[in-house]
Amino acid sequence: MTETILDLHEIQGAEERVRRIFSGDALTADGGDQYAVLDTVTLDLRVRKDGAKYTLVGRLDGVLELACCRCLEPVRQIVGVEVDLLYLPSSENTGDGDVQIEESDLSTAFYRDEQIDLGRLMHEQFQLSLPMKPLCREECQGLCAVCGGNRNATKCDCEETWVDPRLAGLKSLLDQ
Repeated sequence: MTETILDLHEIQGAEERVRRIFSGDALTADGGDQYAVLDTVTLDLRVRKDGAKYTLVGRLDGVLELACCRCLEPVRQIVGVEVDLLYLPSSENTGDGDVQIEESDLSTAFYRDEQIDLGRLMHEQFQLSLPMKPLCREECQGLCAVCGGNRNATKCDCEETWVDPRLAGLKSLLDQ
């Protein structure tokens, strides 16, 4: 079993505390993510059992590295997320066709084979905590559209006026 799996057979009482510390390497996915996990991630949960339902309440803490949306420089983001999720057996995930999603549906997930994938839980919580436009700083100048240089590091003398090539014929008339 991988270290990110919570075996529900281990939950003996009605409530149990689960605290796990993961290395950043174990949580960094293969490519498609918008972030990298730095250092360690702490997942501290209270797991409440009610028949086949499990409620996970606690906190997820870690540090992510993102790319600035303007200059692509790395940006560190400290993540501290409150977790409150209800897990139901996957057999209850019937897929009733087109339905309107309610607020409570956003905090409901499903487990299979008496296991909850904590790696997936953390990945989803990290994705939800990401800013829409991560910035290295508020006054970031971004990249030059002509030469691609980082305007925060160097000043370029590129001319950025754009001339619509469809109007080039009319411009030649003005020049005469």
